Amino acid sequence: MKLKDITAKSAAKDIFTGIIIALVSIPISMGYAQVSELPAVYGLYGSVFPILIFGLFSTSKQFIFGVDAAPAALVGAFLAALGIENGSDEAVQLVPVISFFVGVWLLLMALFKAGRVVSYISTPVMGGFISGISTTIIFMQIPKILGGTSGRGEIVELIAHIAETCAHSFNATSAILGGTALVVLLISKKLMPKLPMSVFVMIGGALLGFTGFAESHGVALLENVERGLPAWRLPHFSGWDITQVLTTSLTVAVVIMAETLLASSSYAAKNGYKLKNDREIMVYGLGNIAASMTGCCPVNGSVSRSAMGEQYGGKSQLMSIAASFSMMLIMLFGTGFIKYLPVPVLTAIVVSALLGAVEFHLMKRLFKQDKRELFIFFGAFFGVLVFGTVYGVMTGVILSFISLIINVANPKRSFLGVIEGHEGFHSLERNTYAHPLKGVVLYRFSGNLYFANISTFISDIEAALKDDTKAVVVDSGAVCNIDITAADRIAELRKQLEDRDVKLYFASHIGSLNDRFRQLGLGSMVEKGHCRRTIPAALLDAGFTAPYATENDKETAADKLPVRSFERLEFEWAFGASADEEMEKYAEKLLVNINSSGSAEEQLTGIINADENWKGMGDLDREELLVHLESHLKELSEKLHISEEHIEEAIELRKLRLARNIGRKDPKALKMLREHDRRFDKELKKHDSKLYEKLLAHRREALDNLRKTNPEFSDLIDELSKQ
Repeated sequence: MKLKDITAKSAAKDIFTGIIIALVSIPISMGYAQVSELPAVYGLYGSVFPILIFGLFSTSKQFIFGVDAAPAALVGAFLAALGIENGSDEAVQLVPVISFFVGVWLLLMALFKAGRVVSYISTPVMGGFISGISTTIIFMQIPKILGGTSGRGEIVELIAHIAETCAHSFNATSAILGGTALVVLLISKKLMPKLPMSVFVMIGGALLGFTGFAESHGVALLENVERGLPAWRLPHFSGWDITQVLTTSLTVAVVIMAETLLASSSYAAKNGYKLKNDREIMVYGLGNIAASMTGCCPVNGSVSRSAMGEQYGGKSQLMSIAASFSMMLIMLFGTGFIKYLPVPVLTAIVVSALLGAVEFHLMKRLFKQDKRELFIFFGAFFGVLVFGTVYGVMTGVILSFISLIINVANPKRSFLGVIEGHEGFHSLERNTYAHPLKGVVLYRFSGNLYFANISTFISDIEAALKDDTKAVVVDSGAVCNIDITAADRIAELRKQLEDRDVKLYFASHIGSLNDRFRQLGLGSMVEKGHCRRTIPAALLDAGFTAPYATENDKETAADKLPVRSFERLEFEWAFGASADEEMEKYAEKLLVNINSSGSAEEQLTGIINADENWKGMGDLDREELLVHLESHLKELSEKLHISEEHIEEAIELRKLRLARNIGRKDPKALKMLREHDRRFDKELKKHDSKLYEKLLAHRREALDNLRKTNPEFSDLIDELSKQ
């Protein structure tokens, strides 16, 4: 924290925000302490010195540290597995030992600059892991709302415990209090996110306890908390299985490092500053050692409280310092109300916070964007629920590596061709007007070649061979390395191709790949000139020179015509199968800023040239844009104050001029374009037959008028009408 960045105005806002965070931390920290099997008061202890240390030494300006869900859940699950009772003396002695070793692990991670490890933990794994832990804790806490005690174990045991609570210790008043508090918290979070409703719910619950209402109806209350700051003492290290403690503490340390570093880095990126990762990890370690000295469970960065700090305008770690001192004052002078807090109300506050930690937004995003990543997310999520925290992480990581192997084993690849009037080689799949070369297989492979994908590489090439194939040229620009298995298979492929009098080339790759070829027994390819710097050089060596003959027996004019942009390339290259949809969006965007001055044709020219994003759009793209604009005749007419008939006539005139230019350069391109336009009309007729009939009538009238006013287009109009 830099003092020079703090002003009187920002300091006041930070201090106010810190006070709010301290108040909100009371129920949340006490609840998480109980999750870790400690008495609730230890959550307050963890909200004093660890937060102060973080505020003084962190390079994060906005993140908040304290008792939080994931570490509490991990520790609670470990103690539950050992059969240690919640709030017992055994728990009070063991948890600080775990916190101490968590701090030691984090200090070692900082020393060995382990912050880079975070980059190997994918967002779906971390999201599924945290969501699984949060859901597990929620199921643990539900019985406390119903009048029972918290559950233990995995999801099956937790559900069984909830059912048992309902059958034997259900308290209707407790359930109503907890349920009402939870509903109020969730609604306020949606409607009034800046309002610290948990504070008001806590005060309301304390009033019910103070009046005796809760106790008279059998609702459990928190134990009394003595006033005063926590005493510092060393944990009791003897009497524990040190192997289990070290394993659990290492897991907790990794989770703290990953979760806090990822989240705080996100805040830093959003607000324009950088973190010192290894210093941050060191601060996490010091904070956890401080927590252990006061008997608390491990502490972590809190996303929910950090979000609250951002909502209230906190800009520096003065927030954390203010929160720490506020908690000190509460513990010195304000602990009397804690014994009046109903357990179901406190539990509702914890459950509300945990629901915020379940990453529903990430599930929704992955469902829309990447189903495979969603599978990894649910792998980690259900792994935690069904098998426990450690196995959940392992499940997610294993699934991530499987996904990585699948991606690497199946990289993007395509066959290439040429487009008349354009330099270079283009994907046949993505470009309508690209044609394969006659006698040549051009193949692009976008990934390193190794044992898991070499079969795909060879199968693709073998399937593309024809009787007249004389050369196979691999665009290996994205190939940086090759393993011995791939090298042996390529040697076999090369021999098979030579037996068929077909030459194999690699082209456009980095020079070090040639060194790798020589190391792995493919040196003769380099020596004989079958590894070339460019694809044209490889083609020339194989006996193919520009203009290249294509499979439709039409020579490209690459050496005769200047490079020009008349094909329908830009949108197709950019959006692939979504090109039509994106063109329609683009047309609608252009309609927004039009004015009403000038003739219909002048306005049309202005509309087409209005946007900066696609200034280089070619004739075919422009023609297609006119087709899309044509379906907005009514809107154009209203905005330009020009009749639909005049606008349609202007569109048809411009389309005729473009058709004449395209037809002169490539008659086949014009024919293909008209076929595309007919498909567009067919779709329009299918979805809006009235608009289609109206458009068709306008088009016929416009073409009849143009025959009279522009006789030079009469033949073209007749020709297009036949197509």
